[in-house]
Amino acid sequence: MRVVIGSDQEGMALKEFIKENLSKEGHEVVDKSEEAAKDFVESTLAIAQDLLQNEDSLGIAIDGYGAGSFMTAVKVKGMVAAEVSDERTAYMTREHNNSRMITLGSKIVGSELALNIAKDFLAADYDGGRHQVRVDMLNKMA
Repeated sequence: MRVVIGSDQEGMALKEFIKENLSKEGHEVVDKSEEAAKDFVESTLAIAQDLLQNEDSLGIAIDGYGAGSFMTAVKVKGMVAAEVSDERTAYMTREHNNSRMITLGSKIVGSELALNIAKDFLAADYDGGRHQVRVDMLNKMA
């Protein structure tokens, strides 16, 4: 799976941990912030723009609390994103909402939990079906 990842300064250590481990598992990890972004808006927009151009990719944005990256991502037309802090939510937002990006807070989740969240998000497939009505509504909003 192609995974686009990025962070601001507060999320840098967690991003590097996730990036390293996902790469070891065979994922193609595209880092949009080799050096920490000055602001979560910058890193999140870079991820979202890449995802819109590469429909087979999923994204992970990391900042201190995850909320700022989430607020930024959902402002981008066509981007469905979720702020998550547990594995089940990460899986379900992909399966039921066709979320293309998750946001994580480095001050909220530890490294092992964050890695498990990322793995569950990437392991899920969008179900479609009855969920498509909701996804269409979300896509029309932004």
